[in-house]
Amino acid sequence: MRGLNALLLAVAAALTIAGPPARAGAFSNWVAIFVAGDDHAHSGARSEVFDNARRDLALAFAKAGFSPAHMAQFSVHPEDYPTQQGVLPAIPGVMADTLTRLAAQATDGCLVYITSHGGPDGMIVLGPNVFTSAGVAGMIDDACGQRPTVVVVSACFSGAFIPPLSSPNRLVLTAARPDRTSFGCSESDRYTYFDSCVLDELPTAHDFPALGRAVQACVAKREQDNGVSPPSEPQLWIGPAAAPDMPLRSFASSP
Repeated sequence: MRGLNALLLAVAAALTIAGPPARAGAFSNWVAIFVAGDDHAHSGARSEVFDNARRDLALAFAKAGFSPAHMAQFSVHPEDYPTQQGVLPAIPGVMADTLTRLAAQATDGCLVYITSHGGPDGMIVLGPNVFTSAGVAGMIDDACGQRPTVVVVSACFSGAFIPPLSSPNRLVLTAARPDRTSFGCSESDRYTYFDSCVLDELPTAHDFPALGRAVQACVAKREQDNGVSPPSEPQLWIGPAAAPDMPLRSFASSP
């Protein structure tokens, strides 16, 4: 009996030290896709600015609690990145099929992040092709439905994406308002201003609404410091169902 009591005490002590079982993170069962839509600067010269962001954003959001098992990355030239495992071609059909497949596995929510050039008529560049805001909205509607969804569009004039993407369950963050360009996609830039600010602010942001507001302030300061104008004015739209829900979903990397 004495030996049994000692064993029970030892087990209890071990459980106390170990603590309760780890709880799954807020985003561990979300799908996340990251799309680099072009490989050229505005000048036409080759630029890695979008693929740099695509790669490093995936890493950053993994640290924030998204599971790499439920992620996919897309590039217009995936063959240029043989050491980056699983980069897929940025073709609308491939993106839609992949998002649908992953969303069937990770059923809690969706993150779609697209970084590229954009136009005032609500489109983003995908290499020699374009992807319209209606096409992006349809892809997300089909794959994600009514589940909580965050859409980030990092491109000039990307505020034009908010109306077609608006839904009660969504948060939409764009790099510019509908009639403004964004900055930082020359051949000498590592990231665009907007993507750089997302990477800078994510480690200390608590949740997506807080991240959006921090990125807006970061972009405004960077543009002012670099003397570029008119300001891009990144847009943040939060649906009525998402507004009370998103602040409850904290990033794993938040303080």
